[in-house]
Amino acid sequence: MFHKEGFAIIRNTLIGLLTLNTAVWYLAGGFNIWVNLLIFASSVLLVLILQFFRNPKRNTQENANHIIAPADGKVVVIEEVTEHEYFNDKRIQVSIFMSPLNVHVNRYPITGEVKYAKYHPGKFLVAWHPKSSIENERTTVVVENETTGPILFRQIAGAVARRIVMYSKKDDQAKQGEDMGFIKFGSRIDIFLPLDAKINTELNDTVRGGETVIATC
Repeated sequence: MFHKEGFAIIRNTLIGLLTLNTAVWYLAGGFNIWVNLLIFASSVLLVLILQFFRNPKRNTQENANHIIAPADGKVVVIEEVTEHEYFNDKRIQVSIFMSPLNVHVNRYPITGEVKYAKYHPGKFLVAWHPKSSIENERTTVVVENETTGPILFRQIAGAVARRIVMYSKKDDQAKQGEDMGFIKFGSRIDIFLPLDAKINTELNDTVRGGETVIATC
């Protein structure tokens, strides 16, 4: 199963590669080592694009006390910080880095009401750069329920990822584990949790969006 954000790219890539390979094969008068190499390289590129836009089903066990990972990837930050855009107070930040090989579907970490949703244009620093969360192209979404209170999470573009898709709108009803967006070609997502949240993950852990419980409240 592939994500809808990849349909146009997959179609255009397939048409482009078929056209290129057919033209080169025709001009070369048939198969030779160079035509075979082009076919091989085209096949590898197509497979990489297909795997990037894969959208596997996830078994989300909905639980009001659980905050689940909004994305696949590796935990690269767990620290206490001051969040300036919405809370203006201290929170625990958990950051998940998504490599180009990860599933790039972003999912709601909790069920609740979308209280805030904003897109910010910006730079394209590498995703692990300390200033990427405040200077890069990004989105900020806050979902709130009675159990966890407001939870903020932020999609952040990186040096390669230059297209963030956010479906969230203020006053939407979010459901834990459902799609809230997509980041094309690698980046990271930050989650800002209450200081009394129990963190269930550690640095360098690998998490699965929609399934891994990263914290409880």
